[in-house]
Amino acid sequence: MSFNYGREERKWRLWKEAEEKQLRNLGVNEDTIEQLHTHDWEVFNSDRRYYRRLKDEGTYLEEVVEDTTQLEVKTVEDFLDNIENQQLYQVLIKVDRLTLQIVVMKIQGYSTHEIAPRLNITEKAIYRRLDRLKEKIKKILK
Repeated sequence: MSFNYGREERKWRLWKEAEEKQLRNLGVNEDTIEQLHTHDWEVFNSDRRYYRRLKDEGTYLEEVVEDTTQLEVKTVEDFLDNIENQQLYQVLIKVDRLTLQIVVMKIQGYSTHEIAPRLNITEKAIYRRLDRLKEKIKKILK
């Protein structure tokens, strides 16, 4: 997976400029626009750090996600039912339900930014849970 930082930053800046222009037209004050800009920049950088780590490490989990997207995984049970690798299945059934729910939502195409409020946890907690799961999966693949 390749992540072009410059291209993504340019896309983000164009999007942000258009959004800020629209907010100004709607009469939103500059302090609020600045706070939104700062928050969105932090989210962008958080995602960028995640993609950098993902590129550096690569994961088996991504392959599982790519393979299962055609299966229309809607629940944790659907996800577990479609795991064919016995070792991977043994690891996943021991993982807590919240982490598995995050994986299912990732498979469904939700971003970390969208998952966090739905599950009432922070984005950092999501990344931490996924990193721990990756480590467990790496152990069985060695």
